[in-house]
Amino acid sequence: MPSITSSNLTWKVTGNINHHEEVLVERPISGNVRPGLVYTLFSTLHFGADSEGLNFLATFQIIVGSSETSEVCVSSILDVNSWHMVPEILSRIRAPTFPNRDFVITNYGAVPDGETDNTEAFRRAIEDCNSSGGGRVLVPPGTFLSSAITLLSNVNLHLSEGSTILFSQNTTTYPNVFTRLGGLELINFSPFIYAFEVENVALTGSGVLNGNADCEHWWPWKGRNNNLERLCGIIEGFPTEEADVAALTEMAERNVPVEERVFGEGHFMRPVFLQPYRSRNILIEDVTFIRSPNWVINPVLSTNVIVRGVTINSTGPNSDGCNPESCKDVLIENVKFITGDDCIAIKSGRNADGRRINVKSENIVIQNCEMEDGHGGFTIGSEISGGVQNVFCQNCSMNSPLLEQGLRFKNNAVRGGLIEDIFIRNIHIPELYTGTSASRGMVLSIDFFYEEGPNGNYNPVVANVDIRNVTSSRSNYALFLRGFPTDYITNIRLYNCHFEDVIRGNVIEYVDNLRLFNVTVNGEAIAVPTP
Repeated sequence: MPSITSSNLTWKVTGNINHHEEVLVERPISGNVRPGLVYTLFSTLHFGADSEGLNFLATFQIIVGSSETSEVCVSSILDVNSWHMVPEILSRIRAPTFPNRDFVITNYGAVPDGETDNTEAFRRAIEDCNSSGGGRVLVPPGTFLSSAITLLSNVNLHLSEGSTILFSQNTTTYPNVFTRLGGLELINFSPFIYAFEVENVALTGSGVLNGNADCEHWWPWKGRNNNLERLCGIIEGFPTEEADVAALTEMAERNVPVEERVFGEGHFMRPVFLQPYRSRNILIEDVTFIRSPNWVINPVLSTNVIVRGVTINSTGPNSDGCNPESCKDVLIENVKFITGDDCIAIKSGRNADGRRINVKSENIVIQNCEMEDGHGGFTIGSEISGGVQNVFCQNCSMNSPLLEQGLRFKNNAVRGGLIEDIFIRNIHIPELYTGTSASRGMVLSIDFFYEEGPNGNYNPVVANVDIRNVTSSRSNYALFLRGFPTDYITNIRLYNCHFEDVIRGNVIEYVDNLRLFNVTVNGEAIAVPTP
């Protein structure tokens, strides 16, 4: 990061370039400077002719000054345009490769009739592939019924065109495994596709993964839910997860060992669809997911993850599309989302459990995605007690009257998570929700009042969010920013953003250093309220 000095009424910004200290910016101070006042410098540094430039914002205070010299106390130097980091992140994210060997599941007894239980055939093919040094477990055309599938290292589960894996509705066939659900670790039903402490695994092909959740299986365990009622009407007579969720939450707060947090059969906690856990070198490419019981793609504590070319069409309760959780070096690109909750939600654990594990999500690149139905298009939170940093989202489209928010940040005083260094650009939003609810339909929402709101002991932080070139054509709100009187949202910058046909305007409360450059709502510049 550059350093700043001042002498003879000139600011001089220096930095280490190729191991040499060089002057990057040198400019005279305009106007008079006086001791005790705070000054701000905004500038762009270019490293080479093709460089986009490194923007930075520096705040510093004159602590000793005269008409000729000044001693400077630098209170903050903030990199406000870190897109130069993306090529380095992407260079670390590599798709796994596999030997050119196929293990066809029909050779292990699988029957494509949609009725025969093929769980054992999948298990044998995967174990054979793994023990042979890796390759491709091939699912040929047809519908193959199965319970949970566990991937092993060096295995690519490949779904041929015309193939479907149909997951069983019989909950007794799903074994208990170590998993994370809603940001809390526990022993519960296995995710439908599960990988634990493995490397070099893939799920590829043009086939369909059908979770087979419906109005009588898995979904009713959610209890009362707007999405569920829209799909199924009011459902009665089914057990729900409410008591189990409360019990698990209480166990996590008391730091009960995970091996004692046992649920599964006899309880009603819906598993996620796909979960690589403590794994690395993961590729999920081209497949289609439908009818998930819960979150769809949920890598946890994993590194080097690629989600590419996938279609997610699952609008049941809590059907988040892709939720990287406490993950590092993640690429999500060219994915289409039609969901029953957030399309993408970056997470890092919930409350005490998130703080116990204390692993942030970081170095995540999202690009060229389409978001339709859902609660949020690009979302961070709310399970972010471990922190989120260095997230880049670009060139995405968000468009549906059933999409409740475009860019969504969820935090509160119970999570207490740190969200910082988030960079967003080139987002096109033709239409969002414009119904009667005053809590939906925001292009940008940063809200500390999510769920428990201020009723906790941990300080929520959202800082250094840089947003450029966002356009919207119809929404309830443009900006919906609500911090706490004791915990401000800080350093939010928007450049060249234009919001049209905004019905309710803006909500801006307890935001420090909100900077708007060429930003309009319904054709007029936004007035930033004085804190």
